[in-house]
Amino acid sequence: MRTWLSTPGVVCALGAGINTVAQHAFAADTSGMQPEMGWVSDHALTLGRFSGALPPIPEYLPAHYRSRNNQLLLAAAQQIEPQLRVAIAQYGALRIAVVLGTSTSGVNENTPAFETLATQGEWPLDYDYRRQELSSPASFLASWLGLSGIAYTISTACTSSARALLSAQHLLSMNLCDAVICGGADTLCRLTINGFAAIEAIDPVLCRPFSVTRRGINIGEASVIFLMTREKHDPESISLLGGGASSDAYHMSSPHPDGTGAIEAMQAALQTAKVSANDIGWVNLHGTGTAHNDAMESLAMQRIFPRGVPCTSTKPLTGHTLGTASALEAALAWATLLPTRNPEGRLIPHLWDNQVDPTLPVLSLTHAKHTYPRGKPRVAMSNSFAFGGSNVSLIFSNET
Repeated sequence: MRTWLSTPGVVCALGAGINTVAQHAFAADTSGMQPEMGWVSDHALTLGRFSGALPPIPEYLPAHYRSRNNQLLLAAAQQIEPQLRVAIAQYGALRIAVVLGTSTSGVNENTPAFETLATQGEWPLDYDYRRQELSSPASFLASWLGLSGIAYTISTACTSSARALLSAQHLLSMNLCDAVICGGADTLCRLTINGFAAIEAIDPVLCRPFSVTRRGINIGEASVIFLMTREKHDPESISLLGGGASSDAYHMSSPHPDGTGAIEAMQAALQTAKVSANDIGWVNLHGTGTAHNDAMESLAMQRIFPRGVPCTSTKPLTGHTLGTASALEAALAWATLLPTRNPEGRLIPHLWDNQVDPTLPVLSLTHAKHTYPRGKPRVAMSNSFAFGGSNVSLIFSNET
């Protein structure tokens, strides 16, 4: 069953609003990726922070909803609030579901409380565990909109929002709701950043996916919100043709070196979307810039696309936004797929140092002149591969 994704609300290192984000992405603008001190003990890290102002959490909502993560979520949701309110009026508060992905929720706000516990032996008076509950993003958004239907958050590391989109599609196919507010939110978080630093997976300067000089990821923050429906209500909608998921469970933090799980996810996505590899005009790679991920993804891409396909890692532009990465890539796909927004069919350039790794299969990494194939429907794939072997590929199109 195909479903439709309306104009997204989005905030990330590229800016606020899909127009700004798309403009900066097509220009390969890395100005949002800046070095910051204070996240790890002894050196600066390049991070993808959203630098704009964020709306306050409304005072009538409980205090435990007050986190930067929920503020990011609110900033994205407010951009498309009119269409959300129209959907609520049309379908009713009980028939609108909320399904979001996150990996951090509000844990960064509670980090000082753990320091107090460690040094003073007791929690501070303002500590509230509910601030960091994984359920918080979905329950907050449902409360803000006055919804009473299904609302839950998925946390499967870097595939969280991809699984949120797939779950939203499944809810619609089972007629458990009539529309789904879906996407994700993830904030820069000291716990997460230090965790990646501990396993030596962070590059302190701008990441270089698929380069022989790659050293790791840059972490970013983002929030993306879509309204998903069975019918095409918004003329500027894209179709989620289908998706595939797998779980190879090869290792806690390393993917299967042969790309087994990635291959299974891409094959399943093609099957459910009822398209062939030759129909795909662009792939947004997971492309983190780590040694193991880029190696296995290159092998998997060669297996699925032996003739090659234009592909990009957009993470040097946004940072790796963890649980929201998939939803952010869906928003970037939205910007590339619509002829009204992108009449030339331009693809987002792959930004790197052009230093080819001779040990990896050759990929057709995009440059500024790459476009979708002329005379064919525009079809894009987005790959997300997470810790623990969770793999998801999604396929989008502009065609009805």
